[in-house]
Amino acid sequence: MTPDWAPVYDAVPRELFLPEVLWPSVEGRRLVVSKTDDPEEWYRWAYTDVPLITQWDDGGPLRAGADRGDLATSSSSMPSVVFSMLADLSVFEGAKVLEIGTGTGWCAALLSARLGEDNVVSVEIDEEVAETARKALAAAGWHPKVRLGEGLQGMPERAPYDRILVTAGVREVPCTWVRQTRPGGVIVLPWGPDFTDQNAVVRLVVAGDGSAGGRFTGPVRFMHVRSQRVSWAFSDYLPDGDWPADTRESTTTLTEADVVTDDPFAAVDFVLGLLVPGCSHTVGRSPSGKQTMWLFGLRDRSWAATFFDEENPSASRVYQGGPRSLWDEVEAAYRWWVEQGRPGHEEFGLTVTVDGRQEVWLGNPGETVPAH
Repeated sequence: MTPDWAPVYDAVPRELFLPEVLWPSVEGRRLVVSKTDDPEEWYRWAYTDVPLITQWDDGGPLRAGADRGDLATSSSSMPSVVFSMLADLSVFEGAKVLEIGTGTGWCAALLSARLGEDNVVSVEIDEEVAETARKALAAAGWHPKVRLGEGLQGMPERAPYDRILVTAGVREVPCTWVRQTRPGGVIVLPWGPDFTDQNAVVRLVVAGDGSAGGRFTGPVRFMHVRSQRVSWAFSDYLPDGDWPADTRESTTTLTEADVVTDDPFAAVDFVLGLLVPGCSHTVGRSPSGKQTMWLFGLRDRSWAATFFDEENPSASRVYQGGPRSLWDEVEAAYRWWVEQGRPGHEEFGLTVTVDGRQEVWLGNPGETVPAH
């Protein structure tokens, strides 16, 4: 936390922007906390460095007897991530900032306290979330412009902006954000490929020619903008629950330890997604207990399943179908990553070209990552 931000965080308590009921997002634990039922516990979580889920299923009602929904769709971000992203934003006195994804309103309040509320505008796609944020902001004494709308379109009527802060994960950076940022301006956002829900924060600097580029600053996990969520169903790929007639069988020398990890921020997942675009994956156990990785092509219904044999790794079986051989692509991507010295998130960067193409590079712009 830098000296210019420290008094702002003191002046804008996170608790003022949290609802009556919270769902702390802690791996492996199912928690729900009510301020009425247990205020001491509620305040403890309000000041714990974890994300707090504040909405499920885009605001749909919880099922009878359920303490949570199926898909977390809004939250109060982890404070340390908020601090880091605001530091990446590199604001200055008088800077004009657009926030994409109002959420609880806490970030908009922090920016208002730092820059003045007239310099802050925020866009939120969910009507209920936007209205709740407006009320929380007003109660805390802040009145930045909060607009209901599709964040991918930005807010052109108030452009150009000096800074854009995005608080929802994206897989495709819209050209609108680049066009609405002045040359030399900065866009900070969580970006990630289709492979997992993992993102990495990238700090893009807008160039005079209308392109933007910069390095990733670290891994995060943000809920994605609604139009860029990834979904698939087993039945779309294996409609009869059995291998199709054109299934291709093989073996692999890659092991479970190479490509399966419990770390939600593992660089290997991020890199496999970079090099194997348009592919999502999941892991689990087969009926016989073998660790399994499933791959799903999101554009052409290609698929692959790998059953790892821990006792005899060279006997791990691979089944693939569809136009792409997804497991072969994953193998090639993994070996490329190893050959490069297993680089982490911060060694990669992203360029958004003038015509809207996204190019991920390693080390320096122009050293484009080879998609397999």
